[in-house]
Amino acid sequence: MKKRDFLKAGAIATAGATLAQPAQAQSTINWKMATGWGGGPLMDLGAKAFAEKMGELSGGRFKVEVFPGGALGNALKVPETVKNGIAECGHTWMGYDWGKDPTTVLFGGYAGSFDTERMLHWLYQAGGVEMQRKFREETADIISFPLAARTAEAFLHSRKPVQTLADLKGLKMRTAGAWLDMAKDLGAAPVTTAGGDVYPMLERGAIDATEWGTMYENISMGFHKIAKYIIYPGVHQPTAPFELAINKEAWAKLTPADQKLVETVARLVTVDFWMKVGQEDAKALDFYKKAGNTLIELSPEVQYAARDIGLKWAEKTAKEGNLPWFGKALASQKEMDALWKGASGWRTVKTRA
Repeated sequence: MKKRDFLKAGAIATAGATLAQPAQAQSTINWKMATGWGGGPLMDLGAKAFAEKMGELSGGRFKVEVFPGGALGNALKVPETVKNGIAECGHTWMGYDWGKDPTTVLFGGYAGSFDTERMLHWLYQAGGVEMQRKFREETADIISFPLAARTAEAFLHSRKPVQTLADLKGLKMRTAGAWLDMAKDLGAAPVTTAGGDVYPMLERGAIDATEWGTMYENISMGFHKIAKYIIYPGVHQPTAPFELAINKEAWAKLTPADQKLVETVARLVTVDFWMKVGQEDAKALDFYKKAGNTLIELSPEVQYAARDIGLKWAEKTAKEGNLPWFGKALASQKEMDALWKGASGWRTVKTRA
């Protein structure tokens, strides 16, 4: 064979091998997604948006079937469902696991957290995502990425007016995460339950008030129909990143390109969720006013007290909890906080109201 013919034959063989690779990669990937949600923006803009984007950007190869909370397992224990292989992935709030390891609330948000803009910068620019991945893989035996991030929540939808520390005394309120303990320090009587149980409990008076999501997110929950008073701002939850939990065996079966696709789509949905919810929150206040609700701003004493409780809790937990990941995450967030100190001054132009 002449050299020219040899090179030509080699080029054809190489091209054939190259074309064969995409054909092999076109096999369909079917995942089930467990969630903690029965519906609403967390389902539509979070879990389902992830599933839709994975299908769209994979050319239809990646099919994620989303199940409502409780369909595949306990709605508050989605990571366990995923770890056990009942679902290949799940969408949850990491802070539900705070009883096992309070480090989860540093990634899911608590009373001492940044606002969401700063939290997203910490996650994606200051090493938070990498730390979250290592932490969850080591302690929960799952792969973990952020998936959706709220703006500050509404503090309460309440059947009683709440503004001062005195108003919180004995208030039966539904909440979750580390705020269960912190709220007691404010004199409240907190309980926790899955999302689907909140409305009937509030309706029949088993609780006086509930927190859940942001002003916009709570419209779909319908709390405003049975609780006249809406209390803000969400000092208990200035931000709330949610979690994409992935079964380790399912993750290992993916090609590096598909793993990268999952990471990219999770990040895209996270930012899209934040922007959409932020825009709709701005419209929600007028909605509630027209619906006949009364909006109440928490007194400064409550706002200061809640944040102080959160920061003191974090410092105490870091010193006494024998939790190495808690200390690492808190130190990283404090470094970020110091870097952004005074940012409102040099990033925000003052305007006349």
